[in-house]
Amino acid sequence: MRTNIPEKLLKIVEEIDEKGNASLTRLTVLKKWLERPERLSVFAIWVAARAVSRKGKTIGAAAELFRAARTLLAGLDKVRPELDRQAAQALHDHLRDFQNEFQNQQWGPVRIVHNWNLMLVEQGLSIYLWHLDSSAHGYKLAADYCQHYDPRYGNGLNGPSRTKIAEIVRFMFTIEALEDGPE
Repeated sequence: MRTNIPEKLLKIVEEIDEKGNASLTRLTVLKKWLERPERLSVFAIWVAARAVSRKGKTIGAAAELFRAARTLLAGLDKVRPELDRQAAQALHDHLRDFQNEFQNQQWGPVRIVHNWNLMLVEQGLSIYLWHLDSSAHGYKLAADYCQHYDPRYGNGLNGPSRTKIAEIVRFMFTIEALEDGPE
């Protein structure tokens, strides 16, 4: 079913082009699109797959986790991904344990994340396994996927974020077209 949410995301890209940045909260428009659990699960798995497809050099335990995630996420249906739930939960738990370090700050404990892409996979699996009724979790995943630190603007949507938002728009158009089926 065609929505106007992708166009709203493209307006965020225009804002980044015009002003240099946009607030992460602008991505809340995604919540409406992600209200359908089947869309939320597809989106969560899509972000996880994008995160493990990123190029970069990793070694040791992180490299093993990337390989395990690539294997788990390989060859899934675009509209209805079916993961082995037991394998997905085991990988989720390994990912959580891999980055389970916290530092106490004045406002409370803060999780230390050494590999952002592995955290995105962990979040995507968490949504798929336990949070299909929470478009807020989907928004948080999208924000974590798209945000980029720039010293001029801080953490938010800027430069490299525009490419990721455009990827999400293409993804949404694809899913909407596949939902409608052939006419």
